[in-house]
Amino acid sequence: MDFLRPASWEEALAAKAEHPGAVPIAGGTDVMVEINFDHRRPEHLLDLNRVGELYEWEVGERSVRLGASVPYTKIMENLRGELPGLALASHTVASPQIRNRGGVGGNLGTASPAGDAHPALLAAGAEVEVASVRGTRMIPIDAFYTGVKRNALAADELIRAVHVAKADGPQQYSKVGTRNAMVIAVCAFGLALHPETRTVRTGIGSAAPTPVRAKVAEEFLTAALDEGGFWDNGKIITPSVAKQFADLCAAACNPIDDVRGTASYRRHAVGVMARRTLTWTWESYRGTAARTEGVA
Repeated sequence: MDFLRPASWEEALAAKAEHPGAVPIAGGTDVMVEINFDHRRPEHLLDLNRVGELYEWEVGERSVRLGASVPYTKIMENLRGELPGLALASHTVASPQIRNRGGVGGNLGTASPAGDAHPALLAAGAEVEVASVRGTRMIPIDAFYTGVKRNALAADELIRAVHVAKADGPQQYSKVGTRNAMVIAVCAFGLALHPETRTVRTGIGSAAPTPVRAKVAEEFLTAALDEGGFWDNGKIITPSVAKQFADLCAAACNPIDDVRGTASYRRHAVGVMARRTLTWTWESYRGTAARTEGVA
């Protein structure tokens, strides 16, 4: 196994072009596990640790550009206000040591359906910035996951950054695991309210071959909130609406039985998380609306 160690982004792209099969490694929290268990034995490892720009983030007027290697710890410490859903997801990742090393780019590159960042990125409507010696392109998060541990990257492309709109409303994230830390998700759920467009988005992890959205549930809840005037009147969402939303989220799953949980349990848990996160986000929205507009 050869070890490639570029000193700049341009050198990294050149190396990837010359060796399309090279596996990028930055935090190494996914790649090293696969190598140590002999699940992967690439001819080349492409070390990106010296590429400083991958560890930088920029907060713009409407969005955050997050370098692929920005550690989860930095997201938790610095971007909780702008990216609350992703910050909550980051908090559930493994241990402090791994949160200090791992980043969203690695989660995206591995494209495991159990990756902790995916539900939050789907709910926020992120875009993935990828590049090669041929140029740069943006991939909407909905088009990024193409199969089990497969993504839309071309063989010569690397993930440079993730662009995430700054939250314009409450966001939540929930995860079920077999213990409280150092655990792969049995299933996970992200929810984001977008008051500016009066829409909602969801993200489901570890309950289908890829991370997915519950689009029918989103459409139902968006219509229910609009028809009931909830965005304006700030009323508590009725139990029937919350239950229907939860049922539709559970129906969006296509899980499997494995050592971490059964398919039926995953569907049930996603429904429970959907109902709870809806309650939490809506109470937060009502509280904000009450303070700013006098909604009771």
